[in-house]
Amino acid sequence: MDCSFPFSSATQCMLQQDKEQLDQQRCSQPQSHRTGHNVAAQRPWVGRMEPLQCRDLLVQNALFSGDLEMVRKYFTRSTAINLIIESRGEELRWTSRKFGLWSLSYEQELTTPLHITASRGYTDCLHLLLLRGAAVNFAPGGKTALHEACVAASADCVRLLLSFGADPEAVSEDGYRPLHLCKSPDSIKCVQQLLKHGAHVNSRTEEEEDTVLHVAARHGLIDHVQLLLQHGAELEARNEEGQTPLNAACAQPHSAQDMERYYRVCQLLVQSGASVNAADRDHQHPLHLACKNANAQIAELLLAQGANVNIMNYSGNTALHNILQAAAYKLEHHPELVVRTLLNYGAIRIWPGSLLKVLVLLPGVYPSAHASSARHQQMKS
Repeated sequence: MDCSFPFSSATQCMLQQDKEQLDQQRCSQPQSHRTGHNVAAQRPWVGRMEPLQCRDLLVQNALFSGDLEMVRKYFTRSTAINLIIESRGEELRWTSRKFGLWSLSYEQELTTPLHITASRGYTDCLHLLLLRGAAVNFAPGGKTALHEACVAASADCVRLLLSFGADPEAVSEDGYRPLHLCKSPDSIKCVQQLLKHGAHVNSRTEEEEDTVLHVAARHGLIDHVQLLLQHGAELEARNEEGQTPLNAACAQPHSAQDMERYYRVCQLLVQSGASVNAADRDHQHPLHLACKNANAQIAELLLAQGANVNIMNYSGNTALHNILQAAAYKLEHHPELVVRTLLNYGAIRIWPGSLLKVLVLLPGVYPSAHASSARHQQMKS
């Protein structure tokens, strides 16, 4: 074949067969389709032939390990850089094979050398592939190499891809733009690069209709929230569920060690003007959601800013309902502090019989009630 790709002999034979099949398909097409030049214009990654599929394990190993010397050897200037590689995904799925038998196997994903190096932060290998003609916006598996670099929070790879013309607004098969995939604290520099190269700060995901601020707030990313607000992110934008970014931050379950981080995100949103009484489609207010997660700091913040302590959601629950329901499995969050805060701000005492039983479990609210209950248990025994 024309290209000088130092594959193993078995792979070279396979690629030759693929090329012959491709030539036969082209010969069988009408003349108008074979001679038209619009196809290459519509798909800039198409060269003299369709991208070839690579199954050579030596080549794949060089890419996945970031071996620059071997990548330089395999991917020469005359090589078809935009190879397609089938790799194992992270999700399991049921597949049906012969005789109607079903098996649980990892989903197969289509990727390229550019995607592999970008997703693993191999900047030198990525740069080499780009210099040798890799199509920067090629997305055989439904997402571009820029999406992969953002997931990996590799700022150097993001910067390099953007400098070679990667589209900062490319939409993946799942409806996400690169900004929506910056979900870790380490990805803040990726966000900076994307915004610098023209990414839209208020772009939305196609299914959930989340803005980038929704994503950052939901993951408790204080630096991301601050940066996005500086670039004009909408505070009151609502997603498909009717949530604002503040609702999203309050609704996200988080561990006790992350309570301070989510409090700081909510504090920044509120100080920037976010409504503390914004209700989603189920009439859940930020206070309802914060009490479900037993975050006393956020509850205090919202109440101090005028949140209605006794307002009901669609199910007829108040914030006090929510914290009492969550108390048993949120003990490490100290739910008694939330109950005390709500009562101090005038929460109506609900379920007279049940409330005392719950308060017994929360000695920080009524120590005397807890002591009386303990004495009662001793007398019964």
